[in-house]
Amino acid sequence: MLQFLMTYGGSLLIGLAVLAIVALIVRKLYRDRKRGRSSCGCGCDHCPSAGACHGHTERKP
Repeated sequence: MLQFLMTYGGSLLIGLAVLAIVALIVRKLYRDRKRGRSSCGCGCDHCPSAGACHGHTERKP
């Protein structure tokens, strides 16, 4: 077991660090989505895909 850790210890640490970073990104995206924020960081005023990502429905007169 000690030989395994000595051989692959660096790879394991880097893998755990990458996994932690990805988990934090997913957590932030989830929280933003729950609060109704956009993931692109800009407003939807002039976005051609505004209807696709937020599901806005237009009012018919």
